Amino acid sequence: MDTRGTDMFARYAHAPNHLGYCGPPEADALRTGSPDQVRALARRFSGAWPYLRVMADMTGIADPLDYRLVESYWLGGGIGAQLDRGDFTAHLLAMITPLAGQYWSHLTADLATESAPNHCFHVFGVYPWSRFLGRGMDDHPIHVLDSCRISWATLVHRNGKDLTILGPRLLWDHAGLRLSDPSVRHIECDDFGIEPALRIGDQVAVHWDRLCGRLEPAQVHDLQASTERQLFVTNHRLAEQHSPPRGSPM
Repeated sequence: MDTRGTDMFARYAHAPNHLGYCGPPEADALRTGSPDQVRALARRFSGAWPYLRVMADMTGIADPLDYRLVESYWLGGGIGAQLDRGDFTAHLLAMITPLAGQYWSHLTADLATESAPNHCFHVFGVYPWSRFLGRGMDDHPIHVLDSCRISWATLVHRNGKDLTILGPRLLWDHAGLRLSDPSVRHIECDDFGIEPALRIGDQVAVHWDRLCGRLEPAQVHDLQASTERQLFVTNHRLAEQHSPPRGSPM
């Protein structure tokens, strides 16, 4: 039985689940549970699971936790990048809008211009945090957006489970979102048994300051491309959001 999909889902979903931000409360089962237990928990993630279900339906892949779908969801690129964005948006909204309530009133067909079948779109387009920027209290939204996106970095030092990495951070300069020059920061390892195989210079994926795993060059490329694309379309929306109405005095 191929467990790569369930393994990847658990590693990338564990950090926000452990912090209480998403998914069911049984965080330790993502780390210590069997593949069947991880599958049962994955179905209770109101964010990631609808994407995986829609992607499975649209690709004809029977298992929403097929590795190809899980990889494409977390990192962008891959099989999900081949899907029609308009059709994907319609299917996704039909699944998540009834659960969202009035707080998520921005979940309309207009999101099709931003949508992508990956986590980066969920962070910047579906979650409301980018819509709070430019209101005078930007530090917290930027922290959430930067932490919740899957980021890439280079491992530069390690001391047991404490890792030092070099990678870009998310910045808001009141004109738009952008990535900074790479800077040093410290992250932690959850006990998935992946850190012993890491070597200095490896590219790694990070979610909420926790290690998700090593990245292959093609995965880094897809993650960078999906992030840059999402920042571009989000900045376009933010520029319209903060521009004065037509006909108003400047």
